[in-house]
Amino acid sequence: MATINEKISEEIRAQARKLLEAKEVEAFLGYCQGSLPMTARPFVARTPEDTDKLVWNSFCVLNLANYLPALLKSLEPPRGPRDPAPEGPLPRAAILATGCWSRNIVIQIQENQVDRDRVVICGIASRGMVAQAKVKELFAGREILKVVEEDHKLLVSGKGFSEEINRWSVIRNNCLTCIHPDPVMFDVRIGEEGGQRKSDNRFADVEEIENKSAAQRRQWFEEEFASCIRCYACRNACPLCYCPTCFVDDAKPQWVGKSVDQVDTSIFHILRAYHCAGRCTDCGSCESVCPMGINMRILTKKLTSDVLNLYGSEAGLALDSPLPLTTFKQEDPQDFIITEQPADKGGE
Repeated sequence: MATINEKISEEIRAQARKLLEAKEVEAFLGYCQGSLPMTARPFVARTPEDTDKLVWNSFCVLNLANYLPALLKSLEPPRGPRDPAPEGPLPRAAILATGCWSRNIVIQIQENQVDRDRVVICGIASRGMVAQAKVKELFAGREILKVVEEDHKLLVSGKGFSEEINRWSVIRNNCLTCIHPDPVMFDVRIGEEGGQRKSDNRFADVEEIENKSAAQRRQWFEEEFASCIRCYACRNACPLCYCPTCFVDDAKPQWVGKSVDQVDTSIFHILRAYHCAGRCTDCGSCESVCPMGINMRILTKKLTSDVLNLYGSEAGLALDSPLPLTTFKQEDPQDFIITEQPADKGGE
């Protein structure tokens, strides 16, 4: 009997083939099987025959929205920087999108990175993706050679061992607290609706650190980010990092040093998080690709909590939702602004 993911994979292949054969799109952005256990890599199907390679499973962790702007650009006729835009409609692409990925696409449209008319969004509910690091931790010291996914369990095997584990016990942390597993915007529905999940307190990890003293918070921050090697995998995997020149690459002025000195590393992570304030959908790509296992999501999650509490706004839930960093209302909280000078204390 076919598993849930096997059925979804077949549906994805059929839909992709249909769109490509009908010439409704020039490319279909999805996943194919990775070369290592517990991996699936982004894949662009450009012909009906390519669609046979498309797969869907709990290891599809890289956010496909990250590749969408460049894919659409690649489909345009080549032209120089001074050449006029081509006349008529431009080629379209299709993309798989879960809840958080669809919200990223909404933001990309709002920020004029993606033309809505050029995208066919194939919405798919997320059942939660598996954290490769959690599985490896359970089998520390043993080489995992194969992982077979069933509906509610993983069959993990290697040299001299074969064990069964509960799938939900190794789900990524961001998926455990996600309350929007369904796509917020789509043209084609694939699979069944996931329904809205409930979370008693999805910001519990943020509050745990907020409740520490200033000295304890500083200690946590320094210890958590001490292992950063400045590889920028977190930035490169983020679907919202598309500035033509990143602040870490600027030389005039140089905003942050290039070293792994604690100060330089701290500035990089803090500024990167603030650039995602009110925009991050907690997709978890940054944390998934980090080779050092740094919990950098806690910074963007703190800002997500603040934006929600202060402005009642969550990133990418609707095309007409305001962008917090570019929207101002007279009734916005302004407690952080100093409006009065301190009273004179007799020359002290």
